This record gives sequence, structure tokens and C-alpha cells, in this order.
Amino acid sequence: MIKNRVRELRQQKNVTQIQMARDLQITRQTLIAIERHKYHPSLELAFRIARYFGKRVDEVFLWEEDGD
Repeated sequence: MIKNRVRELRQQKNVTQIQMARDLQITRQTLIAIERHKYHPSLELAFRIARYFGKRVDEVFLWEEDGD
């Protein structure tokens, strides 16, 4: 399962969902889905999100094994 820290990092940066979505040129609905772990962004968008926060991709998106 892939988890992410997008909401946490966005709040630390004190940026609204609307502003972040505009900055990344995505819809607010897409950002909401990412933050709720309902949508996994493309690799390109994952890199753009990581760069937005000044982080590496693996610092924003985390792989958690489900125990299988």
C-alpha cells in the first residue's frame, strides 16, 4: 500500500488545497483524493509534488507492505 504525507507537508508549509492545486496545475479534487489516499498520482506528478515541498519522492510517498 502506498501512503503519502501530502496533507501533513502542505499544512506545515501553510498552503491551502486551492493554492497548492493551482501551483501544481491540478484540480483541487485530485489533491483531495491524493491526501485521502484514494488516488495515486502519476510518477511525473509525484516528482512535482516532492519538488514542491523540497523533498525526495520517498520522503513524501511511502510504501507499506500489507503483511503478505
